[in-house]
Amino acid sequence: MIGFYILIGVISLVSWLISNTLKKKFDKYSKVSLRNGMSGAEIAEKMLADHGIFDVKVISTPGRLTDHYNPVDKTVNLSEAVYNQRNAAAAAVAAHEVGHAVQHAQAYEWLTMRSKLVPIVSVSSQFSQWLVIGGLILGAGAGQTGFGFTIAVIGLIFMALATAFSFITLPVEYDASNRALAWLQNKNMVSQQELEGSTDALKWAARTYLVAAIGSLAMLLYWALQVLGNRD
Repeated sequence: MIGFYILIGVISLVSWLISNTLKKKFDKYSKVSLRNGMSGAEIAEKMLADHGIFDVKVISTPGRLTDHYNPVDKTVNLSEAVYNQRNAAAAAVAAHEVGHAVQHAQAYEWLTMRSKLVPIVSVSSQFSQWLVIGGLILGAGAGQTGFGFTIAVIGLIFMALATAFSFITLPVEYDASNRALAWLQNKNMVSQQELEGSTDALKWAARTYLVAAIGSLAMLLYWALQVLGNRD
């Protein structure tokens, strides 16, 4: 038990450090102006056009680091700063989100798998832990094989789906970054200094997903031990 709490504490600390570093990196590379003078929105639109994608809209969305691609309505949503600014950080984020649009257009298998899990995980993740705890209270922790144990196992299955979703997200995010950086370099959209900044920014962004996946797995293993480890 103590070891688990230490592990969760370490994961939480690492997550905070990476998140804090990510913000600092984006602040740093937001000061590296693009030599081509293009805004994040213009970068996104050009990358879409270069890949022959003309049914995806680039729009501005409120907030900071709220950038995302929505496959349902086919929109590349860029935070206000990324949409309007003309720097290495904005170029990296804009190209990364278009990378997801390219994945969608090319039916990238990991993105397809992830998209299928979204509606399931969005519901199951809200109840998984409560189902496990409820099952334990009803007697699963004491080795029962009745109703309480069944409820707890259902909770574990929901939790496992969320964990699988976290790990499936990793290749999706890394691939989108690779597509973005390859396009920025091959099309000479950025200088070497700008490319290095974009690469570093996306590297730290990817690490947030990695830590989240590890944290999800740790929680799954802990609750699995609580439910299954105490059976007779």
